[in-house]
Amino acid sequence: MSQFLYLIPALTILIGALVLMFMSMYERFSVKNFIVVSSIFLVIALGFTLSDIGSSFSVQPFPHFLNNVLTFDSFSNFFNILLITGTLLTLLIGEHYFQHRSYFKGEFFSILLFALFGMMILAHANELVTAYIALEIASFSVYIMVGYNSEDSKRIEAIFKYLVLGSFIGAFYLLGVVLVYGATQSTNLAEISSFISTASSDDMILVYIGLTLILFTFLFKIAAFPFQSWVLDVYRGAPMVITSYMASTFKIAIFSFFLRAILEYLTPIIDFWDTIIAVITVLTLIIGTWLAITQQIIKKMLAASSIVHTGYLLLAFIALGYKDGQLINIDSAYAIMFYLIAYLLSALGAFGLASHIISETNVRVTYDDFKGLAKERPFLAAMMTIFLFSLAGIPSTIGFIGKFYVFTEAINAGYTNLTIIAIFATIVSVYYYFKLIAMMYFYPTKESCISKGFNDKRVSTYAIAFVAILTVLGGIGSAIVFFIPAMNIDAIINLTQVAVQSLFIK
Repeated sequence: MSQFLYLIPALTILIGALVLMFMSMYERFSVKNFIVVSSIFLVIALGFTLSDIGSSFSVQPFPHFLNNVLTFDSFSNFFNILLITGTLLTLLIGEHYFQHRSYFKGEFFSILLFALFGMMILAHANELVTAYIALEIASFSVYIMVGYNSEDSKRIEAIFKYLVLGSFIGAFYLLGVVLVYGATQSTNLAEISSFISTASSDDMILVYIGLTLILFTFLFKIAAFPFQSWVLDVYRGAPMVITSYMASTFKIAIFSFFLRAILEYLTPIIDFWDTIIAVITVLTLIIGTWLAITQQIIKKMLAASSIVHTGYLLLAFIALGYKDGQLINIDSAYAIMFYLIAYLLSALGAFGLASHIISETNVRVTYDDFKGLAKERPFLAAMMTIFLFSLAGIPSTIGFIGKFYVFTEAINAGYTNLTIIAIFATIVSVYYYFKLIAMMYFYPTKESCISKGFNDKRVSTYAIAFVAILTVLGGIGSAIVFFIPAMNIDAIINLTQVAVQSLFIK
């Protein structure tokens, strides 16, 4: 029975997805009903994951049934909390958006929970085929949500581009798995790790080629160079709330599996990719920065900036390093996980607030459309400013703390030149983020964008305000609210440490 408790969060989400699917058969249920039911299942699952927060454990329950392909530990529990929280906040922030778009039906919310289920299984996976199945469950659910409004040509274009490219890169993953299996006779990461520790250089050729092909899938899903070309069109074409979900929560799920694979199983050979990752990091930062500068549509600017944040995370990855049988910079793993929290809040807030603003109208699309927003709706402009400050890494926000940790660990690992490039990208980011702030505060409102009788007293507003508060507390938590442990920066770091250390429990 104690082993079954570890399965409850994922099973709760799966049952929730099935319940919503059956509910969608009946037209008497409104969108609001589906949001409420979805939220209830998410809160229940979140409650079970939070019950284990701070404790260090690692188990592989029901080995005869699951065949040790899933690991339930503090690491996966940490990511489950982020994934469930991100999905719940996406629902709440998009509440008004969903209700004012007639094409959203009950099936959509079922698909959203199926996507979450796939992401959670991905966080638990320690076997390559299982990880692929989980990734495809999540990916196909996201494909459907991207093109859910089949009457909009932008949505159709986005889903086809994402589906074709995603399927193509999935073939790379499977080819990589075949090559790894051919060399090691296993797809279990623990057994692959054992093979690596004893294999000769000649025996490792297929493993290196296979893992490199799998690495391509990772780079595609997180939109790193040279696989970033799909981001602008897909993010632009997807419904705003789904763009928010893809940019924040889905990206965290991808990192959960690959971070586990690198830290727990593939550590001895991670230096093999140092040069290529270093080049990819630089080009990701440069290309992402250039794309963000040249955009006029806010949604595309935020999408391009997400590529830059991918570059920061890759910088922390390369800083891990390996020497004399152990990781030489385990603190970089903590920095990655902290930065994922910071980016989840900042990106979810920025994209979510944009969807909130356009939930009743589509007129606020470009920089010019946001002129004078602070005079018309000062509360929303203030929250958008907080999120943009965090994305730019301005002190007193959680984004600043996240960048500080990443840059510090990269310098400690000897990647000073790469860090200088990343800092330069951060400085440039001030331009395109502050440009939006300037539009909101220092220009008169465009007549065509004035909203009449807009009521901000609703669930979406409060959810965005909650995220904004967390964004600020994450940056000044230790100094201001040291008496609330959950809001303390040191407490967050301790949670990341417990999560990473659970990987090494034998």
